Amino acid sequence: MMKRSKKAVLLLVLFSAFLHSAWAEDPKPLAIGSKAPDFRLKGVDDQVYTLESFKEAKLLVIVFTCNHCPTAQAYEDRIIAFTAAYQPKGVQVVAISPNADAAIRLDELGYTDLNDSFEEMKIRYKDKGYNFPYLYDGDTQAVSTQYGPATTPHTFVFDEQRVLRYAGRIDDDEHIGRAKTSDLKNAVDELLAGKPVTTPTTRTFGCSVKWKSKTDWKLQEAESWKKEPVTLETVTLDSLKSVLANQSGKYRLVNFWATWCGPCVAEFSTLTETDKMYRNREFDFVTVSLDAKQSADKVRTFLEQKYASNRNLLFGDENKYDLIEAVDKEWQGALPYTVLIAPGGEIVFRQMGIIEPLALRKAIVEHIGRYYP
Repeated sequence: MMKRSKKAVLLLVLFSAFLHSAWAEDPKPLAIGSKAPDFRLKGVDDQVYTLESFKEAKLLVIVFTCNHCPTAQAYEDRIIAFTAAYQPKGVQVVAISPNADAAIRLDELGYTDLNDSFEEMKIRYKDKGYNFPYLYDGDTQAVSTQYGPATTPHTFVFDEQRVLRYAGRIDDDEHIGRAKTSDLKNAVDELLAGKPVTTPTTRTFGCSVKWKSKTDWKLQEAESWKKEPVTLETVTLDSLKSVLANQSGKYRLVNFWATWCGPCVAEFSTLTETDKMYRNREFDFVTVSLDAKQSADKVRTFLEQKYASNRNLLFGDENKYDLIEAVDKEWQGALPYTVLIAPGGEIVFRQMGIIEPLALRKAIVEHIGRYYP
């Protein structure tokens, strides 16, 4: 039998490890009757919380949720309302984000303006006015592994002795206003009344937990961008007016830029990443270069380096003032200039100068929607 080289053996070991991480079975949800695993996690207020931090509560409700998931976002107001109603009754709600931000692909962020990083959790907490602690477990996921949430959101209700009495969904329909059975409320009401929970477990629905072992999917996404064709077409002012009229039925982001414009170059990657977040929805992205037409090769090379597989137009450097007038009467002429155009042509967001990514993405997602229809 031919002996394998050390290099071949090493490659085999690495490949086996890859397969194990890619297809490793996700942790199972904590069983009813189990004691609450202790934890030590930082909250968005930069305070550290443990199980002991909530020792005064009659019941402890731990909700595994996150920023980016449309289902999780659909339940935010319901969790806030539940907390307001039940906190006076001795029920403590705690939210934990289990997701590893490094495992989330851009095309999984199509319903959000924020990713699941700790810093952006702070933004969501402030934006929504959460009335409960919001803790981060994305670095190690040690706590999430012990509790075993299957989706975001996934709730776990513990009694005064911190024994698990209910695990599952909040209610039976993620669509706002359509739920008929409030499973979380029913379980908590029974426990507060000293009764056993009639239905101690329910199935959950939502986004899967983004475990660190699945980061290869994000790497595969980045590799796939290299295979997408990058095109550049020359346009006249008349044909550009058709783009601005936007009869596509989608929200259209249009960026006016040039390779000789420093801020344009600096912000370009953020724009192409924004496109890759929302392009599977009612959204498209168009760039319009004001480089001279003889610089087409330079423009195309730059676009290829940025994996700009969206629609790219070259207007050139003629009729600049006619262009400015046609685009937006509020445009003073500085580059870059970015507009978000609603179906039918109305500009609903504009930015002259380098964009602020969060403001742009918030404008996009507020128009195309944060939840499943």
